[in-house]
Amino acid sequence: MPELPEVQTVVNYLTKHIVGKSILSINSPNKYTRVFGSCTLNECNRFLLKKRIQNIRRRGKYIIFDLNQGYLLYHLRMTGRLILQLPKAEDIKYVSAKLSFDDNSELFFKDVRKFGRIYFCNKLDWLENKLGIEPLSAGFTPGWLHNQLSRKSRMMKPLLLDQSFIAGLGNIYVDEALWLAGIHPESRSSQIGKNKADSLCCGIKNILKKAIALNGTTIINFSYGQNSMGSYKEKLKIFGKENRPCPGCGNPIKKIKVAQRGTHFCPKCQLI
Repeated sequence: MPELPEVQTVVNYLTKHIVGKSILSINSPNKYTRVFGSCTLNECNRFLLKKRIQNIRRRGKYIIFDLNQGYLLYHLRMTGRLILQLPKAEDIKYVSAKLSFDDNSELFFKDVRKFGRIYFCNKLDWLENKLGIEPLSAGFTPGWLHNQLSRKSRMMKPLLLDQSFIAGLGNIYVDEALWLAGIHPESRSSQIGKNKADSLCCGIKNILKKAIALNGTTIINFSYGQNSMGSYKEKLKIFGKENRPCPGCGNPIKKIKVAQRGTHFCPKCQLI
């Protein structure tokens, strides 16, 4: 699933191409209307007709189109992609939604596995109520993180994956950040001292910023634009490197299951 850097990469790309356009219609070429949740296609069209896209931004893993009235949101989930052109005509069978604009251009939501979702709303209270702090925000500080960790007694890996705690992190960047801070993924949050909390906070911020600068991480199927790939994969320290030498100590990197997620760590650098 795309994480914060990948979603931000899509936002950056779309901003250059569709901000300022007005929406004429939306339809579902493959007839998979569940992409719209409980809304009917007619309701979606009534909401979007002649709405102008004023801005595109990210909140957690959600892509938000700020309209001149209301909001349009995409959640890519596992295989969702937002593209301006279909490379192959037969790919239309994977397109759950197509926006048509006033300049005759289009935006396709291609989603092979059909897990992605589209939302329409006049307010974003529901989203703010379900998402935690943004890790690249000014409020995400070492002091904030240490305070929050000390108040909980949860396993670190699933806690950092919890979108209601910190919004936007996923499997790749959590593993990388925990390694950088020397924290075992199964450590209890309440046992994390101030120095390690400081390292974790700074590590999360630095890793995310570097990943965004390199347009995210493409391991299996993430791409943006027509078919551009993220290049942060080359900078990964431990994720996907089971049995290879740890960059810190040279011992083999291990892979275990933590909260049903494949988890990479160094048993020597990340003691529990």
